[in-house]
Amino acid sequence: MDDIFLKKCTEADVDILRRLLSKTFSETFAHMNTPENMELYMSQAFARERILEELENQDSAFYLLYRDGSPAGCLKVNEAAAQTEIGDPHSLEVERIYVAKEFQGTGLGSRLMDEAVRLAAEQKKEYLWLGVWEKNERAIRFYEGKGFYRTGSHTFTVGNDEQTDYIMRKDL
Repeated sequence: MDDIFLKKCTEADVDILRRLLSKTFSETFAHMNTPENMELYMSQAFARERILEELENQDSAFYLLYRDGSPAGCLKVNEAAAQTEIGDPHSLEVERIYVAKEFQGTGLGSRLMDEAVRLAAEQKKEYLWLGVWEKNERAIRFYEGKGFYRTGSHTFTVGNDEQTDYIMRKDL
C-alpha cells in the first residue's frame, strides 16, 4: 500500500513547495502559453519571497501531499481577507490545487479536495469556491464531479496574457 500523507506547510517547506508549484504549473499550462508569459508569471507567482509571504499570512494555508516520500501535490486555501476575489467570510477559497503529472489519475486530487472540504466544514463555512481557466477542461470536469458549479468569471493574467477563469462554487 502507498504511503500517503498530508502536511501543513511552514517556512521550512518553501523550497519544496516552490519546486512543486513550478513543476505542476508548467506541466499543466506550458503547452498553451508562450514561454515568455510562462516565465514572467512563474518568476513572480513562485518567487521565494512571495511564497514566504503567503506562508506567513494567517488567512492562508498551504498543504503538501506526499506519496511514498515524494511531494506529489499541494493545496492552498484562503480565508476572506486573503481571498483573490470574493472575500466572503462564509467561504473558503481553493486558490491552488495541483498534482504532479506522474501522480494524476491516482486519486490524489480527490484527496486534496477532500481536505479543502474538511477544512471548510471545520471552519463552519457555507461554501468553497475557486477559479479555473476556461480552457482547462480536465480540471473543470474534476470540479463538476466534486459538486462545483459555475457562478461567474474573472480575469487571470499569465505574463502579459489576460485569460478568463470560471469561478466555481461548491455549497457545503
